[in-house]
Amino acid sequence: MTLPHIHDSHPAVIKRLKRANGHLNSTIAMLVEGRPCLDIAQQLQAVEKAVQQAKKALIQDHLDHCLEHLVGPLAGEQQHSMEEFKEITRYL
Repeated sequence: MTLPHIHDSHPAVIKRLKRANGHLNSTIAMLVEGRPCLDIAQQLQAVEKAVQQAKKALIQDHLDHCLEHLVGPLAGEQQHSMEEFKEITRYL
């Protein structure tokens, strides 16, 4: 049996995904109600943004914790390179 893999950031990721789920449910309701396409497109944008932010938070947390745990302590220039790598991934 695999132990749960839970990080401190997971509750925030779950909150973001629940928000995305709420936006998605609203979008479906808007379609059923025949709301204007502009309103629906704006709601879909909110869904995409919430999912994107959840993904970004999960990946950043993985880099901050799992990657460092895997490679272990780094010295000088290696540590600087790792920090630079983590920083640049924030732009993905």
